[in-house]
Amino acid sequence: MQTQGTLFLIPCTLGDTNPLEVLPLLVKKAIEEIDIFIVENEKNARRFIKSICPRKSQPSLIFSVINKYTDNTEIPDMLTPCLQGLNIGVISDAGCPGIADPGAAVVEQAHIKGIKVVPLVGPSSILLAMMASGFNGQNFSFNGYLPIDKGERKLEIKRLERLSVEQNQSQLFIETPYRNNQMLESLMSTLHAQTHICVACDITLTTEYIKTHTANDWKKIKVDLHKRPTLFIIQK
Repeated sequence: MQTQGTLFLIPCTLGDTNPLEVLPLLVKKAIEEIDIFIVENEKNARRFIKSICPRKSQPSLIFSVINKYTDNTEIPDMLTPCLQGLNIGVISDAGCPGIADPGAAVVEQAHIKGIKVVPLVGPSSILLAMMASGFNGQNFSFNGYLPIDKGERKLEIKRLERLSVEQNQSQLFIETPYRNNQMLESLMSTLHAQTHICVACDITLTTEYIKTHTANDWKKIKVDLHKRPTLFIIQK
């Protein structure tokens, strides 16, 4: 009986940094040995693979792409090589596959098919931001993107603030990078003065900026978050 392959969840960097400064050698070893990948963006994945294994032959690599446009009916076929005894690697655009990432759908199918799933260690912006925030790391929630409409966004910010009080729960969310400054303005103007806001920007990069202050104190601080990957966390 043919042995099934394994699905490896391969973390990548959170930005333009030396991969071996933030990734263990086990990630490099996995990429050296795998030629079939399920990725969020082929061009980005090829660039990452080359950065960590520059001698690996690029023409021999096989890619399937999974993103918000992928039909779920396409996913089971992506795992066929595993059923034939070959290993597959899943690579996100940034950080850890499956965490706020479409790769979770691949992992779900792997479990359905009885394929072994191995997560490899790497940087998660959500966990790193929580570690550095000073907030409750035993009870937190990642909420993805908040509404774009100003009125709806204000209501959602107030709802998350109430949750943080009622459940002693840190509330994390992100914004499209070119709207980061507006998001911080919304938080300062909507939250209670003593509610704490953590801004975690450019995590693991040389420009990393992580600060926690009250909403009132943030009004005295000037920081430009425009087009910089940023996580926001609030807790009252």
